[in-house]
Amino acid sequence: MIGRLAGILLEKNPPQITVDVQGIGYEVDVPMSTFYNLPATGEKVALVTHLQVREDAHCLYGFLTEGERATFRQLLKISGIGARTALAVLSGLSVNELAQAVALQEAGRLVKIPGIGKKTAERLLLELKDKLPKATLTTAAATAAAPDAGSDILNALLALGYNEREALGAMKSLPAGVAVSDGIRQALKALSKG
Repeated sequence: MIGRLAGILLEKNPPQITVDVQGIGYEVDVPMSTFYNLPATGEKVALVTHLQVREDAHCLYGFLTEGERATFRQLLKISGIGARTALAVLSGLSVNELAQAVALQEAGRLVKIPGIGKKTAERLLLELKDKLPKATLTTAAATAAAPDAGSDILNALLALGYNEREALGAMKSLPAGVAVSDGIRQALKALSKG
């Protein structure tokens, strides 16, 4: 199993890159979250990888962080989710954003990803609950108020015309276990100051 590649970045053709490792060029598919953070061609690069062996191909997927690879592998365990869909999820949301969407049970964020419908989004939320890397879940839990209230507060702020970044930023200051009405009021107060 190929678990890591370190070499010179030869080509960048999203979502595929080519890495030269001592004269051997490895074609690696990467999510856009990794792609955007790659060095320029001709520079050194190190990736953690996942090798998938199928009847018709051996496919290599690369990630800049262990968290991305762990999340990718967790996505592959879900029935009906293949490598292309898992890459699309990681291209559409960072690992922390995905953990946050799962913690808040927010299917709307997943449906925005190309290739993810409502049923697939709901299945992802159900299957990923308590299965994402621990570090990302604690970050997500810190941003959410009470999981049930957090989703309602977020939906209310989005319905009022705030974008996700503004709404989630305002929710960070909310105390744990806040009631929905109080949470909305406090978040709106924070947004009006900002």
